[in-house]
Amino acid sequence: MKPFPSRFLLLPAALLLYCTNLSHGAEPAVLSDSLSKQTILFAHRDTCDLRMDIYRTETAQTEQTAQPVMLFVFGGAFMKGERDKPYYIPYFRELAAQGITAVSIDYRLGLKDRKISVFKTKPADTAIRMAVEDLFSATDYLIRHAAALNIDTSCIMLSGSSAGAVTVLHADYTLCNRLPLSEMLPQDFRYKGVLSFAGAIFSHEGRPRYRATPAPTLFMHGDKDKVVPYNKIQLFSKGLFGSKSLARRFRKAGYPYAFFTMQGQTHDVALTGMYHPDEITWFVRRYVFEHHRWQMNAELDELDRLPREAYTKPYATDANK
Repeated sequence: MKPFPSRFLLLPAALLLYCTNLSHGAEPAVLSDSLSKQTILFAHRDTCDLRMDIYRTETAQTEQTAQPVMLFVFGGAFMKGERDKPYYIPYFRELAAQGITAVSIDYRLGLKDRKISVFKTKPADTAIRMAVEDLFSATDYLIRHAAALNIDTSCIMLSGSSAGAVTVLHADYTLCNRLPLSEMLPQDFRYKGVLSFAGAIFSHEGRPRYRATPAPTLFMHGDKDKVVPYNKIQLFSKGLFGSKSLARRFRKAGYPYAFFTMQGQTHDVALTGMYHPDEITWFVRRYVFEHHRWQMNAELDELDRLPREAYTKPYATDANK
């Protein structure tokens, strides 16, 4: 018998590498620079309670105009991570300054304390499904409490880092294809935009196909990423499809997207992607608020870009946890 070709192990090996590298109604607490944080319990699970942190300017909740929302899902290979890590706060501050309510959520870590095998991808499947379910629960909570929170449910966007980016891409994919979890949300509900910082879609059916047009999507990915593939890793019909592969699919199908390749960068883009406020603001304004259906590919040299002053200000990290 011929030996099993080593390239056929690339997909499960990639999944293994990815998975090994990575109070209800509380009063808002002021962090700094007029940024407030409110922590809310949004779901009970058998193993844990799930909370969300709502970040906005101090005056946002009392303004007459409801604010758009950016839901954020943290990274950590579905094994670890926290919704309020200090390095996420500048991203939330920037969103709040733009008049967008930032909501950072908990989700169950489906691969925590799990043994991962290169021959088994079912645990990763389950972890993604659990994360999407929790994201939908958070979305449902926002929809049901929109008036009290002063948010615009017609403009809820998603963003995520690494495993969080995988989650938000899968969430929009689930809605577009009316997969079972989509029943958790109103039938006519759609996210208005998706921001993926080093994300991918895990598919058992070859390249992901959408039955309905996906939300305008911003892809940011390092072309040297060895954790979440920049392009794709595929074994027969099963594959992990990264930003380059997904952008190609969007372009061919005529879906709106912006794809920023971070030249020479690795999986650090899962974090540093959020340190590009100009590109993020441009995408949200043009694609989400102004409804442009552009298709764009661009390259950025991270060595020529430094975080803006807004990303280096001091902030409180222990308020209202």
